[in-house]
Amino acid sequence: MITLILTIHIILACCIICAVLLQKSEGGGLGIGGSGGSGGGFMTARGTANFMTKLTAFLGACFFLTSILLALLSTSNNSSSIVKEVEKSIEKNEPLKPSVPLGN
Repeated sequence: MITLILTIHIILACCIICAVLLQKSEGGGLGIGGSGGSGGGFMTARGTANFMTKLTAFLGACFFLTSILLALLSTSNNSSSIVKEVEKSIEKNEPLKPSVPLGN
């Protein structure tokens, strides 16, 4: 289950990176670009920008959801953590009774 969600999480991360890089920036960096146009149609500059904004928001929400799911599943996992392993090794190395000098 964790492997499936982790795979989806990684794919979402790559999609978010692509969606952000495809958006038109104020400086015109790597954006989709295109010359101006009037109206708010789907494939005009404004329509594409609205679609990319909504797509990025949707991908971000899915990424946030998978992050929460992974955190919840990792805490409910019964595998021992590093802290528990260190505590076990300390308990093994501690003497059961305090050593008291017997020769006095």
